[in-house]
Amino acid sequence: MTDYPGFKFEVLHEDSASRARVGRIDTPHGSLRTPAFIFCATKAAIKAASTADLEAANVDIILANTYHMLIQPGPDLVAEMGGLHKFMGWDGPMLTDSGGFQIFSLGQGTEADEIKSAGARKQAPLLEKLTEEGATFRSPRDGSRHTLSPEASVEIQRKLGADLIVVLDECTPYHVDRKYTADSLALTKRWADRSLAEFERGHDGRQALYGVVQGGVYEELRRESAEFVSSRPFFGHAVGGCLGAQEDQMYDVVRYSMEPLRCDRPVHLLGIGGIRDIWEGVEMGIDTFDCVTPTRIARHGWALSREAPSFRQNLRNAKFRNDDRPLDEDCDCIACRRYSRAYIHHLLKANEILGLHLRTVHNIRYMTRLLATVRAAILSDRLQEAKQDWLHGA
Repeated sequence: MTDYPGFKFEVLHEDSASRARVGRIDTPHGSLRTPAFIFCATKAAIKAASTADLEAANVDIILANTYHMLIQPGPDLVAEMGGLHKFMGWDGPMLTDSGGFQIFSLGQGTEADEIKSAGARKQAPLLEKLTEEGATFRSPRDGSRHTLSPEASVEIQRKLGADLIVVLDECTPYHVDRKYTADSLALTKRWADRSLAEFERGHDGRQALYGVVQGGVYEELRRESAEFVSSRPFFGHAVGGCLGAQEDQMYDVVRYSMEPLRCDRPVHLLGIGGIRDIWEGVEMGIDTFDCVTPTRIARHGWALSREAPSFRQNLRNAKFRNDDRPLDEDCDCIACRRYSRAYIHHLLKANEILGLHLRTVHNIRYMTRLLATVRAAILSDRLQEAKQDWLHGA
């Protein structure tokens, strides 16, 4: 039985009308309040924001991507530099994924977010073979060949040094049938056991391992997978893979995944973090979320806002040219405290990088404020009221 010294998950308060809960995850790099949003520092950096900006926005935890860190600069260099925390100047909790998500996109020759839906944009496939041993692929950077096995994924994550790490899994795309999904789940279960065995061989108490729930859109496969990861000595669980074609189907798939899981472990929802998704996921018992959307849309001129039905404002629009209001009257980020929508609109039109920075720090702060609101609502037993107030019919 794997022990996790230096780690602890404690449920502090449970909602009376749902599975929502407020908790705390203790790690060697500090504590994480849940429900929480994990910001994606994919290549050991948040685009257009420093770790000091993250601290100012009350960010509790970030994640880095195992696949991208393998490609550049390589896990050996990161280990030589003292691990990811020291390398990127971040002292708080950190998670790394397994690289399994990228195996899907490499193999299909599509953008990785097809894993969540039926849409995709084609690119040259880089996966050479996917076998029982693992995935062999060519680097998009220099064409070099790599094999990512369950053991290699854990070893890479050990060198990176994140607090929370994830087993290797195969992420099945939306369009495959039940037989493919069942075979893929069987492979993922075998890979999970191999990941766990490798983790236990080198376990020194500085990391904690998450198992992943797969099974596509099929209820019985999701339940089978959830029962499997619950039976293994993982510190936490992650719900991943294809979650359906529409929002309502995604919520059903997450619900199937959640019901058999042990309630004494934290649960992470991989790659999902829309505003409504967070409220719905919290009600189902999700403790942490991650998504690139808040920082990605900032790069395309969008600022998160409760005013718009989609929870985002396109600051390219001419209506902001002479709008002297802040992005959000209630926000305390530097963009909202010091600058107007008109000024940020001007920066965007002038291609000034300051505009990108201001939109990014605002969107990050928006998300930490949202999760603080969620936690406060659960603690005060007014989650439904707060949810309706925030979504206001959106």
